[in-house]
Amino acid sequence: MHSLRFTAETSSEGVVERDFTVGDVPGVLWSPAPGPGLPGPGRAPLVLMGHGGGTHKKAPAMAGRARLLVTGCGFHVAVIDAPGHGDRPRTAHDEREIAVMRRTMAAGEPVGPIVVRYNAHLAERAVPEWRAALDALQELPEIGADGPVGYFGLNMGTAIGVPLTAVEPRITAAVLGMFWHDPLAETAKRITVPVEFVLQWDDEHIPRRSGLALFDAFASAEKTLHVNAGGHKEVPRFEAESAVRFFARHLGHATTPPA
Repeated sequence: MHSLRFTAETSSEGVVERDFTVGDVPGVLWSPAPGPGLPGPGRAPLVLMGHGGGTHKKAPAMAGRARLLVTGCGFHVAVIDAPGHGDRPRTAHDEREIAVMRRTMAAGEPVGPIVVRYNAHLAERAVPEWRAALDALQELPEIGADGPVGYFGLNMGTAIGVPLTAVEPRITAAVLGMFWHDPLAETAKRITVPVEFVLQWDDEHIPRRSGLALFDAFASAEKTLHVNAGGHKEVPRFEAESAVRFFARHLGHATTPPA
């Protein structure tokens, strides 16, 4: 079992950002900054966030969503780089798949089948890494082993998040969306926790029917579909604010440390 090692720390506008590693997997943890006269934040829920394909743990979308969750709810938010992304080296397999995707896009051909295949491969590698990271994060006193955990990830974050949520009982609520149903529908049938699902009505990559089929596959008694007009990269910013409210409902709130 790998322990968590912090490697850098910065603080800005009430948010502490700490880089860490678990084994050879790099990540970042955003947390509430201690208030005046307080030794540190009380125990608080943890939200795991999966980044999109071709980006990394500190991409603007990740940092922005993390700040909303930290400042709005007092939560901790963790992101790890997916295999072959961010500060992680690419394997020969990664390089081949990325080259195929680039050629396909340059030719104006549908890239979906390649993305689905490659993301399934990444998920096989990433799910055990996420579970190891969660083990290590829950050893921190400000998180703890018995605190609530959520998952937030769109696009590739959903390709990884669906199989992760299906096998990880510590995750009790998830915000997902923006992915094809074919590789994930059977796995989604095993998910019963509350789900908020985001879909772009005019997505040029993911057929509308496929996105709706994935939403339909979740076995959750409580699931909400958020559909917005626009293309694949035009998800409204207010969806991040909706996710904050969703996690506040289902994960609770931070606790104040004892005096």
